[in-house]
Amino acid sequence: MLTVVRHNSPEQARRSEEMRRKRAVSEAQVSEKAQSIISAVETDGWDAVTRFSLEFDKAAPRAVSRGELEEARARCGADVTGAMEHAARNILDYQRRLVPSGAVWEGPDGAKLGQLVRPLGCVGMYVPGGTAAYPSSVLMNACPAKAAGVERLIMVTPPTRFLKDEVLAAALIAGVDEVYAVGGVQAVAALAFGAGPVSAADKIVGPGNAYVQAAKRILYGRIDIDMTAGPSEVLVLADASADPGNIAADLLSQAEHDVLAACYLVTTDEKLALAVNEQLSAQIARLSRSEIARISLADFGTAFICEDLDECADCANALAPEHLELMVSDPDALIPKIRNAGALFVGAWTPEPVGDYIAGPSHVLPTAGTARFFSPLSALSFVKYISYIEYDRESFSKHAEKAALMADSEGLDAHAASIRRRL
Repeated sequence: MLTVVRHNSPEQARRSEEMRRKRAVSEAQVSEKAQSIISAVETDGWDAVTRFSLEFDKAAPRAVSRGELEEARARCGADVTGAMEHAARNILDYQRRLVPSGAVWEGPDGAKLGQLVRPLGCVGMYVPGGTAAYPSSVLMNACPAKAAGVERLIMVTPPTRFLKDEVLAAALIAGVDEVYAVGGVQAVAALAFGAGPVSAADKIVGPGNAYVQAAKRILYGRIDIDMTAGPSEVLVLADASADPGNIAADLLSQAEHDVLAACYLVTTDEKLALAVNEQLSAQIARLSRSEIARISLADFGTAFICEDLDECADCANALAPEHLELMVSDPDALIPKIRNAGALFVGAWTPEPVGDYIAGPSHVLPTAGTARFFSPLSALSFVKYISYIEYDRESFSKHAEKAALMADSEGLDAHAASIRRRL
């Protein structure tokens, strides 16, 4: 269950170091292996992709036809597809409201200045196929791209037993243009370089295991990426008014994801933390993934006891969690103090799983404290900006000599000549 520590205490420091060590992996070894696969795909293309797919997934990579997607959707049944269609509508509505329109205005020198907004041309979307199937991840990655106007959206997902009907149906509902049953580093490399039927993408998004994340880091610069995601996290910030049963249920909803998932309770009330632990013990036995949840809670579940709500906010900001739930009597008073979180869930009736599935914002969020500087995946992640500059003869003639003088100061004669020949 949750390990209870005082905020800013030696016990907290020891717990933090313990969690850091348990999360540590041989990043150098993972990166070295990922680099070797990337290099092979860059050299040998689809032959290398096929070789690694047979080695790791025991299946050859292949294109998934639209007919297969339609058949998968039919097998899912009306209730499931109806829920996914509802989620897709909410995601598209939310994301379309975020798309900037750009603007052009008259600047101080009389020139027209501005910013043009253009969608990315081709985006690759990785959908993991490890310990479970995640049709929600398809919707949460694809719908923001479609809302932004991406011209070509390619989905790759491992050809394992988790190439399930729900995943394929979600791709159809979200409007994915092409689907390939290929996973791992070889799929990321195929999207980066172009290989066989898979076109080179401008950007790769989506979660994946440590090797997939390493491949995205290595290839960043050749292509854009969304972020490098780590294990899931939830932080519940609660006062004595919160229901310990609800808190326990919300913590377990993350603990069941992965043995590395982190579940935090930040509170002013130590009695609440103890009550939450009692609820966790009672509820965990009913879970089909109870063993995963037990390991997650034992290794990373922590309750931080603070003096007041201001200290709770400081603690939450320092952790910068992926998901932050506010279960306090007056959440509006606390919201201005929250600076770092991937997504904020306000009030007792907003459990984190509604954000995972239907609310509208993408559930692809920064993890491992990177909410200090990263933002959630959104339609904004799939557009680029072009600066717009237009002088006419009058505005150029009035002000261009200043630019020529700056070019002189830098010793760039051709720059200055380009300007002065027009004066």
